[in-house]
Amino acid sequence: MNKTELLQYVKKYGTGIIATQAPSGNPQAALVAIAISDQLELIFDTVQSSRKWQNLQHCAHVAVVVGGWDGSETTLQYEGIADEPTGPEQERVKEIYFNTFPDGRDRLKWEGIAYFWIRPVWIRYSDLNRGGQIVEFTARDFEHP
Repeated sequence: MNKTELLQYVKKYGTGIIATQAPSGNPQAALVAIAISDQLELIFDTVQSSRKWQNLQHCAHVAVVVGGWDGSETTLQYEGIADEPTGPEQERVKEIYFNTFPDGRDRLKWEGIAYFWIRPVWIRYSDLNRGGQIVEFTARDFEHP
């Protein structure tokens, strides 16, 4: 499993379960549509009235799981730091999202629509079909040249 294969894996599924932490400390999870950048940043949209938006204002640390629900016995576990980009970064993130989900442009009309990117800190790919193959990556593996 290499960076290109990680990108393809996330693109294949296009959704993931994101876990955030509420101000009370309780975990909360939601299924979201996710796009991925060449730098392995996960991108999703939400509205400011959602629990995940509220939670991310409190704690930027998130976990995401991709795959595993189609009987393939493969999963990608992803931990990172989420934030709401502004300026040119926001435009870059939105374009990546819209290239994956063209209908996302329709949601620009929604009140309180927001875009987040998650930068990876740790990723683990597991494939139980290959004798329990596990490949881990850390933040150092994602550093930009």
